[in-house]
Amino acid sequence: MLFRSILPCLTVFGCAFASLSLLTPHLWQFYATFLVLGIVGNGTAQLAYSRVLTTWFRERRGVAFSILLGGGAVGAIVLPPIAEALIRAVGWRASFAILGAAVLVIGLPCGSRVRARSRATHSAAKPASGATVREGLRSRIFWIIVAELFLISISQNGAITHLSALLTDRGISAGKAALAVSAMGAAILAGRLSTGWLLDRFFAPRVGACLFALSALGTFLLAGAHTLTVGIEGAALIGFGMGGEGDVTPYLLSRYFGLKSFSTLYGFTWTAYAIAGAVGPIVMGRAFDATGSYSALLVQLAAVTLVAGALLLLLPRYKTTFAIGEE
Repeated sequence: MLFRSILPCLTVFGCAFASLSLLTPHLWQFYATFLVLGIVGNGTAQLAYSRVLTTWFRERRGVAFSILLGGGAVGAIVLPPIAEALIRAVGWRASFAILGAAVLVIGLPCGSRVRARSRATHSAAKPASGATVREGLRSRIFWIIVAELFLISISQNGAITHLSALLTDRGISAGKAALAVSAMGAAILAGRLSTGWLLDRFFAPRVGACLFALSALGTFLLAGAHTLTVGIEGAALIGFGMGGEGDVTPYLLSRYFGLKSFSTLYGFTWTAYAIAGAVGPIVMGRAFDATGSYSALLVQLAAVTLVAGALLLLLPRYKTTFAIGEE
């Protein structure tokens, strides 16, 4: 079970993060440490905990996912100023050690409680029903989810990675551009919390399509943003859609394919998202180098986002798929 990996991953992650305090001028050490952090990172994040939540919650699963994923958004808002204050007070080396130790001191007790409850729930529960991995990979529904996730990841990650550079290139100061980044972080949290409520009440593909439409509008606004106000509006719309998308994917997988192979199928979709997330910023950077502007590509990415939303509308009702009797 995936929950068994939570404590080992937390331990390795905390120790590896703290070891950054011992960095030397050797570049290989830096790359090796971040390779380890990347490998175990998913075992400390929503990929590990989502499977647990699907077992614990059914009627309010959307809200449960939104609270889980909202934790990451809160961390993105709270931790940067904490880290900055630590660096000013004790230096960057001690700050890495303190933050790595915090992962162990806070994360391990919480992870232990999750694992204990998960074991009790798992031992008392009936075997999970739903699609096998092979059935999932052969399903048109699964590949629609992968395709829309890939497209939205290219668009969203391409836009947000270059957000500050885009605004400063248009004459907005770096300090004011940071306000747009902060607005996006707050919108991600709002998107995740509100989407969970929506998923429990409305058909998830339609919810996702509406979110992607908002994200497309935000991307289109950024294409022509020459003032801070428009930049903040565009960033907030992208953030709201991005936050909601994090709830929609695991919710769809649990409803269409049940729980039997949920973790593996979620891992495949997460891999597609990560690959696209790496491609998007590179495409944006090369487009700017070639044309001296982000505008044309941002318009195209807005269109790509609309296509991703349209793909969601191709998904059928839940009752026609593997998830019947999932509990």
